[in-house]
Amino acid sequence: MSLIMPDKILPPIFYDRPALEAARDLLGMRLVRLLEGCRVAGIICEVEAYQGEEDLACHARAGKTARNAVMYGRPGLAYVYFTYGMHWCLNAVTGPGTIPSAVLIRSIIPVEGLEIIAVRRSGKPPIHWTDGPAKICAALGIDRQQNGADLCSPADGLWIEQGDPPAAASIKSGARIGIASVPEPWRSLPWRLWFTP
Repeated sequence: MSLIMPDKILPPIFYDRPALEAARDLLGMRLVRLLEGCRVAGIICEVEAYQGEEDLACHARAGKTARNAVMYGRPGLAYVYFTYGMHWCLNAVTGPGTIPSAVLIRSIIPVEGLEIIAVRRSGKPPIHWTDGPAKICAALGIDRQQNGADLCSPADGLWIEQGDPPAAASIKSGARIGIASVPEPWRSLPWRLWFTP
């Protein structure tokens, strides 16, 4: 099992900028969850950016609500929401300032705490343990209790560390997923980013 000590946690200033910029730089970073006294972690390999109330695919499009209130907080917090009546999804709140923006963590490559993930994702092949936002939350034990967690500190048991950024040439982009009812141009913006190691 991995030691619980964090290594080079990304600071709040990392997130204090437009979501698309932060999204690109989150690729290759390490998402870490403290479970059962052990680190469970994965390399972030797919993300989606959601930028402000003007983005009609963003949860903040209708203004501040009880559900999206964390998005209006400081950059570097976790925004965890429930969807389809069964799944949790993890986002990193971004800026600049208090503009309600966030980056959805869509996929990670598990690298630590594999024994714990195997139990939490029992019956699923390893290649599909964390290849979707709800799967990440299931594998890492992320739910409503982590909404508002400080991703810039180990205090809440959920943080993001410095990793190895992928080569720029390996990063691909495309339209965000699951927003078919959103009007253009928002539906087709290439704000989903990913890379394959």
